[in-house]
Amino acid sequence: MENKFVGKENSVFQGRSILSETSMTPAEMEYLIDFGLHLKFMQKHNIPHRYLEGKNIALLFEKASTRTRSSFVTAAVELGAHPDYLGKDDIHLGKKESVEDTAKILGSMFDGIEFRGFKQETVDGLAKYSGVPVWNGLTDEWHPTQTIPDLMTMKENFGYLKGLTLTYIGDGRNNVANSLLVGGSMVGVNVHIVTPKALYPSEKHVSIAKEYATKSGAQIMVTDNIDEGVKGSNAIYTDVWVSMGESDWEERVKLLKPYQVNMDLMRKTGTPDDQLIFMHCLPAFHDTKTSYGQDVYEKYGISEMEVTDEVFRSKYSRVFEEGENRKHGIKAIMAATLGNLFIPSV
Repeated sequence: MENKFVGKENSVFQGRSILSETSMTPAEMEYLIDFGLHLKFMQKHNIPHRYLEGKNIALLFEKASTRTRSSFVTAAVELGAHPDYLGKDDIHLGKKESVEDTAKILGSMFDGIEFRGFKQETVDGLAKYSGVPVWNGLTDEWHPTQTIPDLMTMKENFGYLKGLTLTYIGDGRNNVANSLLVGGSMVGVNVHIVTPKALYPSEKHVSIAKEYATKSGAQIMVTDNIDEGVKGSNAIYTDVWVSMGESDWEERVKLLKPYQVNMDLMRKTGTPDDQLIFMHCLPAFHDTKTSYGQDVYEKYGISEMEVTDEVFRSKYSRVFEEGENRKHGIKAIMAATLGNLFIPSV
């Protein structure tokens, strides 16, 4: 099978770190989206793609995660690499050992490093001092290893990206909102952030998105008006109301309860059923089958939070395909930056 993703020129990604969406050009992001879908095809058809044979990957987790850990582990193994998980009790970044010292040691032992944690400056420091590719598995500011799989999911469903409208509803200041706002605008996706004024994204992230949108033709909207914000949407996207490390459930529930994604909201888009999907980066509090869900129900009397169970399980939902695409998108990022692919200029 001809592989259009492997050429004869030196890879433009080789040795690069992916720390935010702005680590890539729009063309490079589009390449990784398509490469991720190609690798998914290869895996589904049992076509070997062990581009990282013999490589060692360090997975640093200050924040636990089902999908990020599973995605990086399975992606590394399917590419032929050996992943080593280092949880919050195994690493002491900035506590017992500086980021610089940690980076230099890990860079001497591993070929690539993933970091999932709190401060953006930590992953930036790992990239600065380690001498190997570093991939941001999530920080408080950015989540690029979520955005590429999300855009893969949209392209997988619609066949294209430019001109589609993605509407994010909920906490407009979190890492997923920042990354979708900027990443979507880079590839020509119209991005609407629908959120209370108190949770508007920062001017910094809006400004970056608008700069990309000027070149891609995307339209950016930030509004607290639900009817205006969801109109014409192709993808409705939401996330948990309180992110990991935060604790103010009472205020957040009060602010975001009107922004719950339910069937009434889906109908407000006015979009034909075959042109509308629902997305969520997971985990989702769509019922009370978790301790968090039970706790919120007991304290605030709501059994569904950011999305209703009806929408979560509906024909619109692509949450599990989106979750699976984490592996394939991450695989594309690791293979492109660390593998011997000789990817042509993009």
